[in-house]
This record gives sequence, structure tokens and C-alpha cells, in this order.
Amino acid sequence: MELKFKIWLEEDGEKLFGIGPCDILKRVKRTGSLRRAAAEINMSYSQAWKLIDRLENALGFSLLEKQVGGKTGGGSRLTPEGKMLMDAYENFYQEASEILEKLCDKWFTPFFKKQK
Repeated sequence: MELKFKIWLEEDGEKLFGIGPCDILKRVKRTGSLRRAAAEINMSYSQAWKLIDRLENALGFSLLEKQVGGKTGGGSRLTPEGKMLMDAYENFYQEASEILEKLCDKWFTPFFKKQK
């Protein structure tokens, strides 16, 4: 048995930021493109753009700096705030994982001892 959990931030009962949006930001950071980031997870560009736009409006700051096409093509990169949010979520999630694993061991190990 293993512990499974999801952690996200909400505003007014609506999911705002979690593992999915964080994953998009990580992929944008790596690929330099929202379009390529979305394609990697089989999400349409318009859906990814709407997700980022909704987040930026709710948070009150930009997550991505967008560069319009041209000879070299367009692209996107994380704003400093976008990178800080991504890093904060990843660090929080990692720390929460460690704490939750310890709590799971504390409370449930007696019930799930392996049979020999």
C-alpha cells in the first residue's frame, strides 16, 4: 500500500493552482514555448493559454513573458513571479509529501503490516 494525495490552491471554491498548472510552467521553462509545453501533454494551445490567462487574472501578476513570432518565431518564458510560484509549489509539495509519509507510517503501519 502507498499513500496517494493531491494538493492544490483554491479561490472561492475553484481550483486555482496545483500540479497541472505547475507542470505546464515547468515545461514552458524547459521548452521556451507554451505551445510546445501544451503539445507535450496533448493539451491544445488555446486550452493552455486560457489556463495561464485565468491564473494570471486570479493571481494579479503575469506568469509568462510572451514573445510574438517573427523570423525566429515566438516563445514564452517564466516571469520572476512565475518561477517563484512554481518553485514554491514544488518545494511545498515535496515537504508536504515527506510529512504525509511520516504521518501515514505513524497512523497506518499497524494496519498494513506485510504478510510473510
